[in-house]
Amino acid sequence: MGHPLHRQAADGGWAKLDLIEQLGNVGSEVERAIRAHEAGRTSRFEGALARALELFDLTAADPRWHGHRCQEVLRAREEFCRLFFDPDVPPGSADGLRRYFFGFAYASRMRHYRRIVHELNAASDN
Repeated sequence: MGHPLHRQAADGGWAKLDLIEQLGNVGSEVERAIRAHEAGRTSRFEGALARALELFDLTAADPRWHGHRCQEVLRAREEFCRLFFDPDVPPGSADGLRRYFFGFAYASRMRHYRRIVHELNAASDN
């Protein structure tokens, strides 16, 4: 894989996240790549593209996501690549990817807030 762009993730931190958290993070890089591409910011696009692909690959390589989960990750990766490298991209493809990944980012953020509320409630009970 060369030098990892997400060093902490490549060093095992990625395996500490569940699938929703992983795909929420992938979605952040996907969004950065789409925005940079739309704005014509080549160097930002190339960086976000490389980081997104690395996170897709780390997710697909996670042994917890075998079978249909891994297939879904690889299919999303395929659609992401198609967006930039296929001359016949259907209209709305970027928006479809954005909606797909937004669900994971939202779910991950809501879990995070619930954990914080739970910890605050537990602390106030003591």
